[in-house]
Formats: sequence, structure tokens, C-alpha cells
Amino acid sequence: MLKLRGNHIILRALEPEDLDFLYDLENAHEVWEVSGTTTPYARHVLKLYLENAHRDIYDVKQLRLCITSVMGERLGLIDLFDFDPKHRRAGLGILIAEEKHRNKGIGKEAVELLCNYAFDTLDLHQLFANVGADNKRSIHLFKKLGFVQAGLKEDWNYINGRYQDELLFQKINK
Repeated sequence: MLKLRGNHIILRALEPEDLDFLYDLENAHEVWEVSGTTTPYARHVLKLYLENAHRDIYDVKQLRLCITSVMGERLGLIDLFDFDPKHRRAGLGILIAEEKHRNKGIGKEAVELLCNYAFDTLDLHQLFANVGADNKRSIHLFKKLGFVQAGLKEDWNYINGRYQDELLFQKINK
């Protein structure tokens, strides 16, 4: 089982016991704009997803990990998506579940751990992140960790009755 340990957090593979946590996060309407979700997920669908979460990133082109405290409290999720081994790149997404856990260094440590894993273990050349132009926290996080804004997608997402820009950030492992 994949487990990446930092000073304050652990990134670990999803377990069947994460069903309620995943169900609550995936169905939290306020985070749908970040995940691109437009409809609620049924518990049964998420249970099936968890049953297949062990599948290899080379097979499913995605890796989702649970961010936990060293004491085991679930704090959020972090993903590699659109994994492309030929071009050695993947997207990176992160969601810290509750406001009380944000701005405490959890996201920074989680992204650092996953970047190290992606570059050192998966031998990726680059990671990218798509960030809403109004998401100041994520913009600050990715810039702080060496991601560079590589593009602007104007009017990319239609959220709450208006179009919003999305920024493309890249981190290239040189």
C-alpha cells in the first residue's frame, strides 16, 4: 500500500473505511467548482470506486490519496490525474476538506510529498495544476512551491451564473 510520510501528514491509499469521508467531500456542493462535479455521487458508486482504488496509475491514469494527520485524522484528498507516462506528465489537484485545516501548511506539505513522489518514483518530467483565477490560496500555494503560471484560459468555467478564468500552472523537473 502506498504511504508517503511527511513531518505532520501522511498521504495514503484510499481504504474502504474512507467511504463516508469521500461521500461527504464528493457531495459537498461548495467544492464542486474545484472538482468539476455537476451531480451528486451515490454511495454505491463511491463504494465501487474504492473497491478499484488499488489499481495501478499506469492502468487507470489517476492516483487519489487521502491526506491524514500523523494521528490518522482525514484532512483532505490529493490527486494525480491525466497521467501520461509517454510524455511523463500529470495533473495535480488537492482539496483540504475543512476550513479549520486550511492555511496551516497541510496543503504545502501534501503537494511537496506528491511532487517528490511524481518526480522521483514515477520519473515524471512535469506536473500541472488548473486553478480558478479567484482561488488566491491555491495560486499562492502553487507559486510558493515553484509552479509557474504557464497560461490563462479565459471564461473557462461557468460558475454561479458567470464565466470565470482558469490559470494553468506547471512545475518542470529539470
